[in-house]
Amino acid sequence: MDPNVDLEDLGSQQLPDGQTLPIPPVILAELGNEPGKPTVCFYGHLDVQPATQADGWLTDPYTLTEVDGKLYGRGATDNKGPVLAWINAMSAFRALEEDLPVNIKVIIEGMEEAGSVALEELVKREKDRFFSSVDYIVISDNLWLSQRRPALIYGTRGNSYFTVEVTCRDQDFHSGTFGGILHEPMADLVALLGSLTDSAGHILIPGIYDDVAPLTEEEKELYGAIDLDLEEYRNSSRVKKFLFNTKEEILMHLWRYPSLSIHGIEGAFDEPGTKTVIPGRVIGKFSIRLVPHMNTSVVEKQVQQHLQYIFSQRNSSNQMDVSMVLGLHPWIADIKDHQYLAAKRAIKTVFGTEPDMIRDGSTIPIAKIFQDIIQKSVLMLPLGAVDDGEHSQNEKINRWNYIEGSKLFAAFFLEVAQLHE
Repeated sequence: MDPNVDLEDLGSQQLPDGQTLPIPPVILAELGNEPGKPTVCFYGHLDVQPATQADGWLTDPYTLTEVDGKLYGRGATDNKGPVLAWINAMSAFRALEEDLPVNIKVIIEGMEEAGSVALEELVKREKDRFFSSVDYIVISDNLWLSQRRPALIYGTRGNSYFTVEVTCRDQDFHSGTFGGILHEPMADLVALLGSLTDSAGHILIPGIYDDVAPLTEEEKELYGAIDLDLEEYRNSSRVKKFLFNTKEEILMHLWRYPSLSIHGIEGAFDEPGTKTVIPGRVIGKFSIRLVPHMNTSVVEKQVQQHLQYIFSQRNSSNQMDVSMVLGLHPWIADIKDHQYLAAKRAIKTVFGTEPDMIRDGSTIPIAKIFQDIIQKSVLMLPLGAVDDGEHSQNEKINRWNYIEGSKLFAAFFLEVAQLHE
């Protein structure tokens, strides 16, 4: 049996500078279409974050290199390693001349790191065609919480990304000529960004916590059961101190409470040396990680109202503009779903242990898209260890994780098939 493979054209994308570029095609593939067998759809992506060896990589980031049982390379864990592990699992049944216990469908994109441009439209278009027979959807684009204990992920945070622009004019000023007689855009912007959180990380935007789902006793018990050595986690993160002192508090603030991060300032002088310049226009960039049941449109209004109020208090003659440039909702699954129970049994078979039931503080838009449009069970089944360094220098996946992960996918096929016997 040979797979059917199609390349779906997604058209082109216009960049902010007016340039138009073609969007990489999405791969839609299927293997098997036997009635009576469940159909499992795997999502993955092949695009990666930028990387150069000059950034601090010990090896060429685009040449897979093994060192002490670790496979280093950009995309090794995010997400090419898991994609290949899924292919390995399918290939194993063919190599053993055994019948594949499930029908397989695969969707692989090349724009995940850029927000999965045009993917939602494709899923809507293919809902009653390619996805019509899908029973279960599997995503493996996350990491475990530890180095040796596997995990299942049942939730991710959303993301609202904002820019706040303060403009005096479209040219910079000399600080000796104009310093002391202007409302300086940078001073306004620093005050605006400084008003967003307090020193404990608490978001100061009025109403921002109003729609956060209440903490239940059942959920609280999940955090206590998770295997996390705080000292090891702190040391591996190379930070002196976290904002919270207990495992439960740290996990809840990573997963089930919103957070606000300031990412940078465009238009500011940031090169080595001295330059006595007053920027005429600056753009601050920050984002809020959203949790159930926060809504992007509500958050957008809350942020705009807060920044407009803070700016009005400064009596500045500058112009301020706030924009939400990205709005992605959080996702959460039912851990009692049959697919999650099948995955737990597969993990027990391969690793001999129960998985940590965890959430992910980052955002994977496709999970919510699949859940809302296709309305089928979505499972996150990660393979990588907590120290894999996705998006960072020296990204890797352990050889052990890669091999055992391939076995895990094969065991998962068998467990899913048993659900339908």
